[in-house]
Amino acid sequence: MNNKFRKLKVFPSAEEDAASSTICPQTSQTLSDSYKLSYMDPQFLMRDELRPVRLQLELMKPELLQEEHGIGATVVVFGGSRVVEESEAQIKLAEAEKKVQGDPSDQNSIKQLEIARRTLDKAHYYGEARKLGKILSERCQLANGCKLVVITGGGPGIMEAANRGAYETGAETIGLNIVLPHEQSPNPYITPELSFQFHYFSIRKMHFLLRAQALVAFPGGYGTLDELFETLTLIQTRKIKPLPVLLFGREFWQKLINFDFLVEEGVISPEDLKIFRFVDKAEDAADIIFDHLDQVIQE
Repeated sequence: MNNKFRKLKVFPSAEEDAASSTICPQTSQTLSDSYKLSYMDPQFLMRDELRPVRLQLELMKPELLQEEHGIGATVVVFGGSRVVEESEAQIKLAEAEKKVQGDPSDQNSIKQLEIARRTLDKAHYYGEARKLGKILSERCQLANGCKLVVITGGGPGIMEAANRGAYETGAETIGLNIVLPHEQSPNPYITPELSFQFHYFSIRKMHFLLRAQALVAFPGGYGTLDELFETLTLIQTRKIKPLPVLLFGREFWQKLINFDFLVEEGVISPEDLKIFRFVDKAEDAADIIFDHLDQVIQE
């Protein structure tokens, strides 16, 4: 049988039926919401009882689109949305200094000044994340034709920096945004066709790891810690295969979390400290990631 016949279908497509459903006579029956095709009825799809269907759709849409783009392997980059590049951090510091000069007794302004100084201290992480995105893309996706794609939470700060580094090489890069009560939007360095928006945190987390070959966590807040410990737990419990988990900025992470204390208290084993490694340079992180990829390929 000729292969060209294998794609012929007897039933009309969803698009064809959707178009046909709109050309019927307008009567009290056809104008009723009950008459709408189920997949053409937003109010029906948003009912609480349809949550399992929405979960499935949110899992399938990014999966299918990434498959169509040939995305097979990713490096996940997490980090704080408030870690900005140096020029922006300097502007924020100047603004904070001006407020304190206007009212030296204002304790809130003094506190904000200290935060602005610390923000400037962390600005170099933006540069390192940007550099890492560039190195990963140049050494793999572009130079060797492989598909190791940078994937982030899609927001500003460290996420923007990693997407930006990949974007500046001309490589594809992915962003997984989440709907939040306050206004937010994907950063401009994400490949438009690979910019996704999620309602469910759980499905978003799954997509971060479905193709992950490494995870790099830069300094960040609750969101970064959430994703980091999710991954550490999955590796510890062997729910996913081991992969490099790199904590970028040893000083920050060792001050934030006393991992040795967890061992001393007996709540984790000494071997659990081997699940992650500290790095301070983009080049070192990239070397670890590519060494791991070489081992995976050899296996």
